[in-house]
Amino acid sequence: MAQLDALIGALVKYSAQSLELAPGRQPVLTIAGARKSISRQSLEAMHIAALLREVAPEDQRPAIVSGTSATFAYSFDGTAVRVEVGPGPQAVIRPASVAPRPSAVPATPAPPVQAARRFEISATPTMVQLLQCLHEQRGSDLHLGSGAVPMMRIDGAMVRVDGLPELDAGSAERLLLEIATEEQRDKFREFGDADFAYEIPGVCRFRCNLFRDRKGPGGVFRIIPADILTADDLGLPKSIRDLCFLTKGLVLVTGPTGSGKSTTLAALVDTVNRWRSDHIVTIEDPIEFVHQNHACLVNQREVGVHTRSFKAALRAALREDPDVVLVGEMRDLETVAIALETAETGHLVFGTLHTCSAISTVDRLIDQFPGDQQAQVRVMLSESLKAVIAQVLCRKIGGGRVAALEILMVTHAVSNLIREGKTFQIPSLMQTGRGIGMVPMSDALLDLVVRKVVEPQEAYMKAIDKTSLLSSFKSKGIPVDFLAAEAPVAAKFA
Repeated sequence: MAQLDALIGALVKYSAQSLELAPGRQPVLTIAGARKSISRQSLEAMHIAALLREVAPEDQRPAIVSGTSATFAYSFDGTAVRVEVGPGPQAVIRPASVAPRPSAVPATPAPPVQAARRFEISATPTMVQLLQCLHEQRGSDLHLGSGAVPMMRIDGAMVRVDGLPELDAGSAERLLLEIATEEQRDKFREFGDADFAYEIPGVCRFRCNLFRDRKGPGGVFRIIPADILTADDLGLPKSIRDLCFLTKGLVLVTGPTGSGKSTTLAALVDTVNRWRSDHIVTIEDPIEFVHQNHACLVNQREVGVHTRSFKAALRAALREDPDVVLVGEMRDLETVAIALETAETGHLVFGTLHTCSAISTVDRLIDQFPGDQQAQVRVMLSESLKAVIAQVLCRKIGGGRVAALEILMVTHAVSNLIREGKTFQIPSLMQTGRGIGMVPMSDALLDLVVRKVVEPQEAYMKAIDKTSLLSSFKSKGIPVDFLAAEAPVAAKFA
């Protein structure tokens, strides 16, 4: 079954006059003259091209690849449709019984988007060629797996790499091990997974994870830009930049995997590196962004290469005369305990957790400890925690992604609530603390929508407190029509 069949199925089910696909927009049905979205996610140009190529006759595929117009017939479940393809690529699909319009371009023009740049690779590419392709296409991740076509994540959407077949287990393992050292290969073969960093000189670095699943070897490769984005590049507010000038305390950057935590932390460390004269020690697995010595001395240690574990490196850091310590991941109770101790003893500690909100971060830290220790941990955390930045990435209108930042600044009032175990009252303090830089996630998402950076539906999908965000939308007069739309194929693009 072709992926496009799910969308055409909706066209048939609702007896629609047409189905429109356009880059940067959600799939739209025209039903009795009314336009109705049938997916919660916008389509990317490369995704549309892949959908069309899968069903197009052989002689029409070159036109789709080159971005020129094409028209062809297609049959789904006994229903014939006419597919009209225009530049972009974009397409209008109509039942064969409906007369075509003079133009193949959808009635509502698509917003301008940057066309994906093609990177010519052979049918049997090397690992380096695939990584260069990811860089050329401005993607964030490359996914390789046994029994699957290589795929890239571009602007948050998974798209297939053009012209490549499915990888069998042997081909996948050959590719994956091309860039691994002998030690990393041995670790992968023995344990079934391996983490390391790889650099293409003059291009960028990659965070690599190799694994095995039920089908065979697989891997995910996250791109790490060669140039560190600064606080100005990321548009970080003053309240966050000021954290870089603290002399001690714990600052946490949290969010789900792939939410840009490493990029934000790199910008904070870069600010310290340029504006202070201190010693910075980073503990990472693996080393991602490479920091040169500017005003500071920077030592970067990689777990598994330069040290046994996060907790061992963090304990050793206390004897290395650091002023600022970056802990790449606070994975276990002992690492959290040592990080709190380090923050309490006159050091500025930056760390990360995989939590989705500032409040859940505080609760997660406390809950890691046994019940008889939690009262003491609350006291330690109330004194050492200075801020929590929880972030999520949203798709921008016109392509690209932007981070929505929830910011909790730990004031005396917040500190008291942590000490007394009343973290559920912190959100009300965040609402009244906007003047000192606090930002609830709903406010951050609302700001992106008001500034027309992201679509309301995208912000709604990323929100934790959806009720609060909807209330804000209504008070600002922002349409919430997407709530009424049925999405029979949303799961395909969610």
